[in-house]
Amino acid sequence: MDSSIQQIKDKLDIVDFIRQYAVVQPAGKNFRALCPFHKEKTPSFIISPDRQTWHCFGSCSEGGDIFQFLMKYENLEFYEALKILAEKAGIELKKISPMDHKQFGVLYDINNSAKDFFKKQLEKSKEAEQYLKSRGLKKEIIEEFEIGFSSQEFDHLTVYLISLGYDIKDIERAGLNFKNERGGYLDRFRGRIMFPIYSHLGKAVAFSGRILPQFDNGEMGKYVNSSETPIFSKSKILYGFHKSKNFIREEKSAVLVEGQMDFLMCWQDGLKNIAATSGTALTLDHLTSLKRQTNNLIFCFDNDEAGFKAIERGIDMAQAADFNAKVLVLKDYKDPGEAAEKSPGIMLKLAKEAGPAMEFYFQKYNIIKGKQKDIGELKDNLRLVLGKIKNLASPIEQAHWLKELSYKIGIKEEALIEEMNKISLPVGGFGIKKSAVNKELIIKKIIQPSSRRDLIIYKLVKLVVIKNNLADHLSGYFDYFPVDYLEIIKSLIEKRNLEDETLANLLHSISMQSSLEHIAATGEEFIEAEFKELLRQLKKEHLKEEKERLAFGIKEAEKIGDEEKVLIILKELHEISKILEE
Repeated sequence: MDSSIQQIKDKLDIVDFIRQYAVVQPAGKNFRALCPFHKEKTPSFIISPDRQTWHCFGSCSEGGDIFQFLMKYENLEFYEALKILAEKAGIELKKISPMDHKQFGVLYDINNSAKDFFKKQLEKSKEAEQYLKSRGLKKEIIEEFEIGFSSQEFDHLTVYLISLGYDIKDIERAGLNFKNERGGYLDRFRGRIMFPIYSHLGKAVAFSGRILPQFDNGEMGKYVNSSETPIFSKSKILYGFHKSKNFIREEKSAVLVEGQMDFLMCWQDGLKNIAATSGTALTLDHLTSLKRQTNNLIFCFDNDEAGFKAIERGIDMAQAADFNAKVLVLKDYKDPGEAAEKSPGIMLKLAKEAGPAMEFYFQKYNIIKGKQKDIGELKDNLRLVLGKIKNLASPIEQAHWLKELSYKIGIKEEALIEEMNKISLPVGGFGIKKSAVNKELIIKKIIQPSSRRDLIIYKLVKLVVIKNNLADHLSGYFDYFPVDYLEIIKSLIEKRNLEDETLANLLHSISMQSSLEHIAATGEEFIEAEFKELLRQLKKEHLKEEKERLAFGIKEAEKIGDEEKVLIILKELHEISKILEE
C-alpha cells in the first residue's frame, strides 16, 4: 500500500493539484492561498512542494498530503481518493495490487451492506422496535442514524454477506464475525440493537451492539463493539461527530457524553453540538479532532462515581491540551439520556449553565474555607487541586485560578504557588502517558518560545530557512543554541536531512510559518540586517545569563569566605559588563 501511495505522490504535484481548488501564489520556497476549508481574508494556507504537504495556520488548523486534501474537500474516504488520484496519475489500480483494493474498499462495502441488513432486521422485530420506543427514541432519529437489529441466529449476517459475494475472510477482517474452536464462523453481534459507527466523513466503519434486556443472561457485555480494523479505531472516532461537527463549529463548543443513547436522546432534544466517546476513554486523537472545530469542551458523563472519574480524566487531558473545559451538572438525572427523555429542553439549558471545570474540582475537593476537619485533609485536598491548576496549559488561567483558590480557602497566593511548584506532573499532564504525548504538541511547545533568548533563536532559524547561506555565519554562536535548534542549524549548513522525525517536523513547521509571514518578500538587504541584529541580541542575552551566573558564584564564594575566588569572578564580571556596555 505504501509503495502505491508513494507512486501516486511522485506523479502528482500537490501545488498544481491544489491550484484546481484555490488561487495559489508563491511565498518564498513554498506557496500560499486562502484556505478552502474556512472563510478568511488573509491567506493562511501554506503548501510545501518539498514535502508535498499543506497546512492551514488559520482557524481550521487542517493539514496533510494530497490524499487528505482531496478527502476533506470532496468528503471522500481514503479508498475513494485513492481511485481518483490513481486515475489522475495515469496508474491503473488493478496494476497496483489486489491487496490495495481489499485493504480498505471492501471493508467499507461490507460495513455498508451490514448496515442495510440490520435496518431490515429491525423492521421485522417488534421486540427491538418496542425497546427503542421504551427508551424514548423517535422514528425519525432511528432512521436518521440508521439504527438496526441483529437477530439471535448464529450466522445470519455472515450467510447474507456471503450471498452478496463477499469473501468470508474479508467479513472477518471487517470485525463482523469470528472463527470458533471448530473452525466455523459466528456473527459477532446477536440479539442486539445495532448502532452504526461512522467515520468523521460519514461512512459506516463499525458497529456498537446493545443487547436486548430479554436476551441478557448476565454473561455477556451490555455493549459490544466491532473489533479494530484498518478502517476503524475506537480511539480515533467520536460517535455522531460526522453529523455534529458543523454545529460544534457554529456554537464554538462541544458537549461530550459517553454513549450512543445519550448522544441520540440529546440530539433528538435539540442539543446538536455534541459528540460521544462510545463507551471508551477520551483520547488525544479525539481531542485533535475536536480542536479543529472548537477550544471549548463541556463534559457530561453519567451521574455516578465512574462518570465522575471519567470526567476528571477527560478534564485533565483537555486542559493539558489547552482546551477551555466546563462541566454540565445533571443534578437529579442518572445520565444525559434520562434528562433529555424526562425533561425535554433541559439539556440545552444545562449546557448553557455549565460551569468551569476548576469550580467542579473546588466543589469535589471541599475547597471552602473552614470545611476541612484538620490540616492533613486540607493539605491533601489542596495538593490535588493545585496539581490540576499546574496542569493548565495557560499561565493566565493558572494565575486566575490560584487567585480564586486563595480567596476561597483563605491562604495567600505566595504559599499556594510555593506548594504548587513542589508538585510533579506526568509528562504531558495528568492522564497522558509519556509514550502518548502528541508530537504536534511537542512541536507547538518548541515554536512558542518561553524566553527572549529562545525567541531570538527561533527568529534566526526562520531567516536561515529563507536564506540558507546565512547559516554559515552561525558557527561562532553554536554555544548559544539549545540542542534541538543546534541540530537543525547544522543540518542546514551541511545540507542534509534530519534523522529525528520530531526535529524534521519542527523544521518543516518553521519553514511553512516563514512562508506564511512571507519574509522573503521583504528583500535580501532587510533580511541580512535583521540577521545581524538578532546575532547581536543573542550575544547580549548570552552575556546577561553569564553575568547572572557569575553574580550567583560571588554569593556562593562569599558564603564560604573564599576571597580569592571572589576576586577572580569579579574580574570576569567586570569584563562581561564592559562588553555589554559597548
